[in-house]
Amino acid sequence: MQTPPIVIIGAGPAGLMAAQRLAEGGKTVHIYEQNKAAARKFLVAGHGGFNLTHSETISEFILKYDKKEIQNIVESFDNQKTIDCLKSIGIETYVGSSGKIFPIKSIKPIQVLQAWLDKLKSLGVQIHYDHKFVDFSDNKAIIQHGNEIVEIEFSRLILALGGGSWQKTGSDAKWVSLLTAKGIKINPMAPANSGFNTTEDFKDLEGQVLKNIEVKFGNIRKKGEVVFTQYGIEGSPIYYLNRFTRPHSFPLTIYIDLKPHFSEEDILAFLKSSNKTSEILKQKLKLNKTALALLKNLDKVTYTNPSLLAHAIKSFPIQVESFRPIDEVISTAGGICFEEIKQTLALKKAPNIYCIGEMLDWEAPTGGYLLQACFSMGHYCAAQILNSKS
Repeated sequence: MQTPPIVIIGAGPAGLMAAQRLAEGGKTVHIYEQNKAAARKFLVAGHGGFNLTHSETISEFILKYDKKEIQNIVESFDNQKTIDCLKSIGIETYVGSSGKIFPIKSIKPIQVLQAWLDKLKSLGVQIHYDHKFVDFSDNKAIIQHGNEIVEIEFSRLILALGGGSWQKTGSDAKWVSLLTAKGIKINPMAPANSGFNTTEDFKDLEGQVLKNIEVKFGNIRKKGEVVFTQYGIEGSPIYYLNRFTRPHSFPLTIYIDLKPHFSEEDILAFLKSSNKTSEILKQKLKLNKTALALLKNLDKVTYTNPSLLAHAIKSFPIQVESFRPIDEVISTAGGICFEEIKQTLALKKAPNIYCIGEMLDWEAPTGGYLLQACFSMGHYCAAQILNSKS
């Protein structure tokens, strides 16, 4: 009797990587995807520059993840292995100035995806589009295709259903109610890598960028760039702060160090050297026009007092009201609790069912870390299946 295939639900990066590794290991793999095309969120992520992973040493790399379980998985299939995997399908990469890794500039995101899909096809992986996951039993996946409900028998089922942001790509977290009804503990989905809505109106600065600054919250520090928006602030340092601000109640205050390479004492000395404050700010401290405009929002007493102004330059306060709506953020925190998952990534309550990707409760900043974790989980899960005796 023929062994049923391994069924993967979701043709995102985690699901595709799992399929490739399983097929290379000689397994029959079928992927079911609710959209009419694969990896829509993967492609959307490429609109702002297709950052596939990061060039950091693995010891630094894994510290970007909030869960030890994910750190171990990423270490097992690291950034160099991702680069090697991409190269094996004809995708050459380069390291950008910030350490991020991209496809060489002549290669577009759709070409990366197509090369990957071609590889899967050559391995015999079948992808069934426009098939919506409905439910599962111990050995069957319930799928809706058009008006028809079909039961697909599997030897293993891998769920790679995504998080809760960018619903238009199919990442809608509708699976939460299904798994909750089956007694699987799930932490509520929450915005991650989100901009901040601010109390103060920064519309006059909309689109302007603060460069070479450091954002602070408590003892957390992150350098980078901040962009002002119609509603508040965005940027990688802001996204980085998300996980540290989330446990606290809004409103809360974060601080921007406009001159992280200068001490407050150095700045105060410059300000006291002349009564021409604007000239000192521009010529001595070399603050850009965005930083200067931001300081103009200070009250007159602070702006005209060298000590108060020096402190404001080092710790400009921004009151944060909330995160952005979950559907527009880059990724989500929350998901299936790791206490529900075996080390193999199989559900403890259903050992033939595996969960990978953003549907698990972990988070990381932008910069290649999100995609790398999905690649790593797909590869790791497949390896666990291939190494199992049953």
